[in-house]
Order: sequence, then structure tokens, then C-alpha cells
Amino acid sequence: MVSRVIPVDPFDLVIFGGTGDLARRKIFPGLYRRFVDGQVPDGCRIVGAARSEMDHAAFREFVGAALAEFIGDSQVPDQVAAFLDIIFYCPIDAKGTSGWADLKALMRDGPVRAFYFSVAPALFGDLAERLHDHGIATPESRIVVEKPFGKNLATAKALNATLAAHFNEAQIYRIDHYLGKETVQNLMAVRFANILFEPLWNSQFVDHVQITVSETVGVGGRGGYYDTSGAMRDMVQNHLMQLLCLIAMEPPNKFEPDAVRDEKLKVIRALDPVAASEIVRGQYRGPKGHTYLDEVENPESGTESYIALKVHVSNWRWKGTPFYLRTGKKLRGRASEIAIMFKEPPHSIFGEGEGWKQNVLVIRLQPDEGMNLRVMIKEPGPGGMRLKDVPLDMSFAEALGADVIIPDAYERLIMDVIRGNQTLFMRGDEVEAAWAWTDPIIQGWRARGDMPAGYDPGTSGPEDALMLLHRDGRRWREIA
Repeated sequence: MVSRVIPVDPFDLVIFGGTGDLARRKIFPGLYRRFVDGQVPDGCRIVGAARSEMDHAAFREFVGAALAEFIGDSQVPDQVAAFLDIIFYCPIDAKGTSGWADLKALMRDGPVRAFYFSVAPALFGDLAERLHDHGIATPESRIVVEKPFGKNLATAKALNATLAAHFNEAQIYRIDHYLGKETVQNLMAVRFANILFEPLWNSQFVDHVQITVSETVGVGGRGGYYDTSGAMRDMVQNHLMQLLCLIAMEPPNKFEPDAVRDEKLKVIRALDPVAASEIVRGQYRGPKGHTYLDEVENPESGTESYIALKVHVSNWRWKGTPFYLRTGKKLRGRASEIAIMFKEPPHSIFGEGEGWKQNVLVIRLQPDEGMNLRVMIKEPGPGGMRLKDVPLDMSFAEALGADVIIPDAYERLIMDVIRGNQTLFMRGDEVEAAWAWTDPIIQGWRARGDMPAGYDPGTSGPEDALMLLHRDGRRWREIA
């Protein structure tokens, strides 16, 4: 099977923070792959903008080195050379006046103009203001902003107001790379393009839902940022919240931006407050020099590197069905998955003790993107009816063929920006609603003086997290 490439219009894409880590690891390699696949038409121009003083040639060397590191053997020299020909650079002062006239001179009339803010949120307002003051942004221009979208409701509102002073909502693309993952989009296809699951997708048939994002790495070089955020702000408020919305949302009337985002917003607004007894926070320990406290260089830190929550959606479809969310660093394995755990049949004709296990639909986001449905069958052989659960497994890599390369999330999302398609991007009111739910949880544990429980690296997290489900007669799925 060969994936279909849908072309986009010619564009000028400016990447502020063009010498940064995200640009080097994700943005430029992703754009190169889109270029190789023929999705970057003639007449496109990609401009890196940052404080560093360098010319076009030096920046092309920088991008070429990034491709060599993150694309590796799949590079084709002629294609790399052609891609680098459309790369330009502009030294710029985000808070000053230098460089803006040069950037304006690089822009052309006609192509779509997009501006990627791959910088600290504190610079968003300065960039937005100067793009307008210097006549670089047009009414059709688009801006892409990276998380974090504020640190709480007040700062999120302030950030939205800052951006809205210069761009309207249709021009603002708040990027969450989880929504660009192929499996996340397939979650919508599984639900809304098939009759098989949707009749069962409710509290009558679903016992509970587990959403897990586990990492084997620690905070590493992000210690300064992470210690002011923690797992709740860094992961739950955005990534896990978006996955929860896609599972719990009602079918939109159309697959278009506002229809999808309206339904996601309804889910967030239907979330119940979370009681203290339904939250577990943890911090990884370990040998001296490798604990969370050592890595963030703050021996008094009360920031969590792990969090698990029991969440309820109070609406007609989901009332009474718990959603268990967990995410953490330095855990046993690297995995992102959603598990839909179905209820037992109302009556077993095979009697007790016949090995029945729950039907489970598992959507794997990483690694090995795919879906797995566990169902009960008769175990082969004579001697009675013995039941066994087996997987109906679909790995995307195997099911779609070796010729299909699943694109990185950033590739899809950047191309959606150029198309002007906001379906997979968060709207301002959606971000604010998520913070309105998150803030009381954070304020609650601060008011109580709660401290995270310790857990050993390479485990599945704090023991209290196991009890969160055990009290309900349930168990977490194993982190592989």
C-alpha cells in the first residue's frame, strides 16, 4: 500500500527559534520528509529566525547536520541539496528592532505565510506584535504556538488575549503533537467510521478506561522547566486531556475544526472535580546524583514526576464509568496507550472458572503504533470447553505494508497549518476550560501541603497508584 500525498499551496514558513532543539530534532527533519514525498511544492521558502548571527550558508550547514543526525541513512544527497536550497536564515531580536526589516524582505506576495513560534511563551507577545508592526503578517497569515499554553487559567487567559490582540482565532494554531499521531487520528476513524464499536462506546458496556503515558527517561536537561510544571501541567492538562476528549466526545456532525472542537470542549466542561483520595503523585528516587531532586537541583522540590488520577465525565454517555489517567518518568517501559475495558457478559453459559477475561480494545500510540482487541475463544483441543483470550492484532507497520512510512506527528500538523485546517489544534476556550479544571487540583494539594510519594526507577510508579484501582476491584495494565 502506498500512502497518498495531498499537495499544499506554496508557502513561506518562518521558524522562530530556528536554531533550537525542537527545530533541529523535529521540525526540519519533518519538513525534509514532506519535501521528499513531494508535498512541498515549487516556490516554497523556509526561513529560520533566531538570535545567533549567521548567514544563509551557515544555517544550511546547521540544517544539513540536523538531517544527518535525525534522518540518517534515509537521506538522498540530491534531495538534501534541493531541500537546503529553499532554506534561508534571518538573525532577529524578538524584543527589539533588529532583523525585522530583513525578514520582511524575505517574504513574498502570493504564498501562504506561516510563523512557527518555537520559543518560550514569554516571547509570543513580542513576536506577534512585531510581525504586525513591521507589516510582515497579513490577514491570511497563520501562527503556530507550542505548549505550555500558560501555567494556570489566569496566564492562559493572558496569553490568549495577547495573541488575540494581533491575530484572530482562525489564525492561531496551538499545537499538541499527540493529536498529530496517526493512531490518535485513527481513534476517531475507529469510532465514527465503523458501526462496530459506537453502540458499545458508553457506560452500559464499558467498565472503565485507562490512559497511560509512561517514559523511561528522567527530566534530563529540562529540570529547570519541569520543576515549575510537573507531570500535571506538562502532560495531564494537555496531552492526556486531549486523549480523554477523543475517547469521550460525542460524534460531531462533520469532521471539521469547530465541530470537532465543540464536542471536545463539552467533555472538558463535563469533568467532575477530582477528590484528593483519587489523586496519586510520585517522585522518582534512585542512586545519588540520579534522583529527581538531584536532576532538578532542588532538594526541597514538591513537584511530581508521576501522577495518576481517577476522573469522571458527568454526561449521559459516561456517567458512572471511571477514566484512570497516569503518566510518569523513569518507569518500567516507554509506552503510550489507551485501553477500553469492556464489562463482563451479563450471564456466562460456560459456568464459573472457565478462564473468562475482559474484552479490551487497546490503542497503542507508541511504540509500534496500532490497535489490539482481545476476545475470548475456545482453546483448541478435546476435553471440554476451555476459554482463552487472544488478540486480534493490527500493527500499522504490518497491516499497511512495509512501503508505508508512518509520518511523524509534526509533519502532519505543519502541513495542516499550511492547508488552514485547525481540526487537530486546540481552540482558546478549550485551553482555558482545561486549566479551569486543572487549577483546583493543583491548588488543593498545595493547600494541604501534599508531597509526592517516592518510587524506584524501573517500576510502574508509587504503590498508592496500584491502590487507586485496587479499591475499585480493578488493576492497571502492565507497563511493558
